[in-house]
Amino acid sequence: MSEPVPTDEPLVFGEGVISTISKEFSITFNPEMDEMFFTRRRQGAKNEIYTMKLVEGKWSEPELAFFATNMGWDFEPHINPKGDKLYFGSTRSLNDTIESSGMHQWVSEKNGNGWGQPKPLGAPFVNRFVMYPSASDDETLYFTSREEGVNREDSSIFFSEKEGNQYTVVKNMAEMITLPGKWIAHPYIAPDQSYLIFDSQKDSESGDCDLYIAFNENGKWTEPYNLGPKINTDQCEMCACVSPDGKYLFFHRGGKGTGDMYWVDAKVIEELRPKD
Repeated sequence: MSEPVPTDEPLVFGEGVISTISKEFSITFNPEMDEMFFTRRRQGAKNEIYTMKLVEGKWSEPELAFFATNMGWDFEPHINPKGDKLYFGSTRSLNDTIESSGMHQWVSEKNGNGWGQPKPLGAPFVNRFVMYPSASDDETLYFTSREEGVNREDSSIFFSEKEGNQYTVVKNMAEMITLPGKWIAHPYIAPDQSYLIFDSQKDSESGDCDLYIAFNENGKWTEPYNLGPKINTDQCEMCACVSPDGKYLFFHRGGKGTGDMYWVDAKVIEELRPKD
């Protein structure tokens, strides 16, 4: 898929196959790492989700995901750690209506016959702005959102714990972490909730938007740490995730309307983790 394998210097992932002249971002893998989904935006076109499968040791060519729509656009997929739920954002219409009511989060559940038809997430997610949900092992969902009346650039990271078979309470991470800058978005939560990676625009740092990480130390979150100059540049780094085997950190790097998927050894996470 992508040679050579990176160490501490990020490299373009899947050059010419995944990373092309289009803009690619937000990649996700199933636990077996034989299926992936990612977002592609061709020049002058809409966001679309593509998928690839590993069959007999060879990756298939990228193709549109089975749930692709002609009404609106789809982006930012995420497979939960268990591998039985695929979340993504879409502007397709809700409840078989003709017109879109805006961007909502959808989920497809996997069974013995493969992925099922996606359905919109219900309360408390359907009635508020929600973007880029990321699930932990216990199905706690972390996502970008904002309080009513707050400007878009002042969005924050929220989370909701599953109680029984449903989600009820939504909590703002800003009450637990001092989140830097504007346009705080795209949280990736570790399966065990031991760390949280997100991107934020901060004038005093290296680029347009940088990646940050905060660690959960005995139930309390540390201050966010910038992932450093090898990862954060004068371009925009965003939409991070870690491969299910924990070996590699994936993220987007690019400018307005352009950019590729990058990957790097995930040891950078442990190098930033606070020592006793």
